[in-house]
Amino acid sequence: MSTIEHSEDVRVPVRVAYNQWTQFESFPEFMEGVESVKQLSDTRTAWMAEIAGVRREFEAEITEQHPDERIAWRSVDKPHQAGVVTFHRLDDDTTRVTLQMEYDPEGFLEIAGDKLQLVRMRVVGDVKRFKSFIESRGGETGAWRGDVPGPHQRGHEQGSTYGGGGTVPPGTVGGDYPPAGGGGQSPGGTLPPPGPVPPGSPGSPGQPPPPVL
Repeated sequence: MSTIEHSEDVRVPVRVAYNQWTQFESFPEFMEGVESVKQLSDTRTAWMAEIAGVRREFEAEITEQHPDERIAWRSVDKPHQAGVVTFHRLDDDTTRVTLQMEYDPEGFLEIAGDKLQLVRMRVVGDVKRFKSFIESRGGETGAWRGDVPGPHQRGHEQGSTYGGGGTVPPGTVGGDYPPAGGGGQSPGGTLPPPGPVPPGSPGSPGQPPPPVL
């Protein structure tokens, strides 16, 4: 499984950045290789995209969503992928957008593309194009302000499952937040907690260490 992460400081208020990301059908305007995204329900989307030279159609579901904080999703079937985008208010007019993705490349072309970092470069480019897209508009094209509780909020003691397989450890893509005190985190790539982050503070999202698409 490959993990990709990238952050950009976007010069719009956190509400504007978040609202625009909820407009999934606009993704082809700034996501390379995404031909179309159709909203099937509040938590289900259908994608048509080219991934590492392979054309794919798949559905994805929202596993957690909190206005102005985070949106997490995972594919319903193959190709297996999961992601989370977080929004951190830096000041009234600046938001740090961090996209983290995990995916399983399949087949020769996808594996080769993964080794050549083609998918990673695309994800980085997608976040940069999102920054340009929303900054040039100055406002969102629409918004969905609903809340989708995560597994930890539904009273589950375990994390969510990834691609129908095993349990996703707390703090990873599609999983629960780490427990209080920071203990028990899994080494599978942890996510920053939601909330304001002072600009340039140590360990803040985007100070490195990911539709996908």
